[in-house]
Amino acid sequence: MLFHGVLPAITTPFTATGAIDHEFLARHATWLVDHGATGIVALGSLGEGATLEPDEKLALLRTLVEALGSRAPVVASISALSTAQAAKLAREAEAIGCRGLMVLPPYVHVGEWPEIRAHLRAVIGACELPCMLYNNPIGYRTDLRPEHLAELAELEPRVVAVKESSGDVRRMTALRALVGDRLNLLAGLDDMVVEAVRMGADGWVAGLVCALPAESVALFELARTGQFERALALYRWFLPLLRLDTTPVFVQQIKLVQQVTGMGSERVRAPRLPLAGAEREATLAIVHERLATRPELGDRR
Repeated sequence: MLFHGVLPAITTPFTATGAIDHEFLARHATWLVDHGATGIVALGSLGEGATLEPDEKLALLRTLVEALGSRAPVVASISALSTAQAAKLAREAEAIGCRGLMVLPPYVHVGEWPEIRAHLRAVIGACELPCMLYNNPIGYRTDLRPEHLAELAELEPRVVAVKESSGDVRRMTALRALVGDRLNLLAGLDDMVVEAVRMGADGWVAGLVCALPAESVALFELARTGQFERALALYRWFLPLLRLDTTPVFVQQIKLVQQVTGMGSERVRAPRLPLAGAEREATLAIVHERLATRPELGDRR
């Protein structure tokens, strides 16, 4: 059961010279698990995986595996321009000690379903790790519809979960109708988590958790255990921040929240630039206003 609970899509920290800050990365991942994260998803969109060189990706995965040991699984996000590149990364992630994969459609190429199916099956078959398929038609322009996901689950026993980021919570019920309990379903957008759990989601691949893990884990657990009045009260407080996960500059905004909360830096890798001007001030206004009324949840360490 790798794919359940709150799994941070961890950000990639950079030093002032632009290199990966491995010391902070290890500390950040450990801190997230200390606060209840059930695993770490690395190299995703929020992790700026597309800007990392192949050797940087492997070094980052090694740091996480070494930092967490047996405490929590490291899940490698697998995305590339070509099927061969993606399959190679999957094999290397397994050799490093990752315990699962999050498999994406290919970058750039938006093919018909037979092409996308062939790509996904090649990546899934490249190693022995359990796989979570990632559907994000907004970000990647390829829509893995419920019938596609059900077909892959039938063809590939190593497909055990789906991260659903279409923004349409009806996908959860559609998938459940097709696959029953065969797959774990995970919310992929921060501002749909309570609705997704209500519709049967088993987990949440989360973004704002990188800055606010106590609140994120508390929200998920309240929803999971059916305490919806308490969940909705916390959700209403959290939503202005959670919605930062759904903007075109979500990486910069979430990293800025990390900086404000003292657990990270707003440094990003080009072509991204840190927020500036009115956009930065508007984000900071939301963050400071929400933190001024931050609910008391006990020890945040």
